[in-house]
Amino acid sequence: MRFVLEVAVDDAQPKETTVRELGRILRYWGGNLHHYALRPGDTSAVYDSEYREVGAWRITAGAATAADAPEGSGSLSEGGGAAGAKAAGAADGEG
Repeated sequence: MRFVLEVAVDDAQPKETTVRELGRILRYWGGNLHHYALRPGDTSAVYDSEYREVGAWRITAGAATAADAPEGSGSLSEGGGAAGAKAAGAADGEG
């Protein structure tokens, strides 16, 4: 199973705003996931602090691999930090 989070980030915003918004999204949806069965096909829109739809998360079948990450996504395992969350993120139960 894979947990995929995609969030559109406004490149014109200051880095601090982007970090704050991504942190809020991750905290909110991390705490909200217990409402879902977390089976392939589950999905939900993701909203920013102004309640604008900025992305979505979804559960897909199959194991995630490094090859699945979009090029240049800066995954957390590659030291990408918050920048990696811009394109996609995988939940592994660690925080």
